[in-house]
Amino acid sequence: MFIGAQVSLYPMTSGFVDVILSGLEALAPHRDRLRIETDDVSTLMVGAPEPLFDAIRDLFARAAKEPAHVTLHATISRGCPGEPDDDLCRCETLTVGQSLPLAERAALAAAAVKQAPVLGVGIDVQFSLYVLGQDRHMDEIYGCIDFLKASGTFFKSKNFCTRLRGDAGAVFETVRQAFLRFGPAEGHVTIDLTASANSPSHG
Repeated sequence: MFIGAQVSLYPMTSGFVDVILSGLEALAPHRDRLRIETDDVSTLMVGAPEPLFDAIRDLFARAAKEPAHVTLHATISRGCPGEPDDDLCRCETLTVGQSLPLAERAALAAAAVKQAPVLGVGIDVQFSLYVLGQDRHMDEIYGCIDFLKASGTFFKSKNFCTRLRGDAGAVFETVRQAFLRFGPAEGHVTIDLTASANSPSHG
């Protein structure tokens, strides 16, 4: 299986270069378990969901500690039929956990969110889960929505997406569990995600 993300960071400040570089420095602890490639548009991260979501979380949390409004956009994918298998992407949760009934998977996801680290960085996220190439894909999506509403990070539903709000640790764990626990183990599942911190709209 191939699992990865294209991630772009957008600081709303004239000092955007320093904020971006600081965010990229937060990826250092994850480089031994991920393939990371940065260019002028985005950063590609390839690897299993554990280090992948930790890396995205840490990049954004580091940038969000600055006072300026900052946003992040990520396209996250697993099981794309157009990508080759990669040993970095092996994931026990996907190979074993997806055989469980939907309710059990939702319960495991909720338990993981409760164990998420507290980073002390408040963020907002909106994201959409896409379960591709499966006849009963809406069962998985509705199951995911039920989990999100009980996750403790749910803020509100919107057209085409769900809003989450809370500490970066719990919010990114919620998204990771949505990615891990819903959709077939060998299927193509993607997430489109936008994160925001320090928005002046909250003032």
